[in-house]
Amino acid sequence: MVPLSHSLSPSPAADVLRARYAGRLPASLDDLAGPTSGQVELPLHVAWSGLRTYDLDRPRQRMSLYRTVLAEGQHDDLVRFLHRDLLAAQWPVLRTLVSRHVRQVWEDRFPALASAGRTSAAA
Repeated sequence: MVPLSHSLSPSPAADVLRARYAGRLPASLDDLAGPTSGQVELPLHVAWSGLRTYDLDRPRQRMSLYRTVLAEGQHDDLVRFLHRDLLAAQWPVLRTLVSRHVRQVWEDRFPALASAGRTSAAA
């Protein structure tokens, strides 16, 4: 039996996940122009299990919507449902609720989020 070349070996699962999430990111946080208040209904491909309608005026529901969109949304969902100011304001807590892969790709691409997370952790 001929051994497979190292270059043909699959990437570790973590690398695959990070690449998947990184490919969805907006070019800039300014691209995130989603709603800041009111009711939002997520499409089934994003909220495929459980709650689909969220009230952005209720902090726990807003946090839950952001967590769901960050984990399950595609690029168009991110820019449609997330708002840059709400994301930045919630990031210190939100970063603890998402997977480390989501957190890493967002903080690597947008250092201001990483700074906000570190500042909050130090407080």
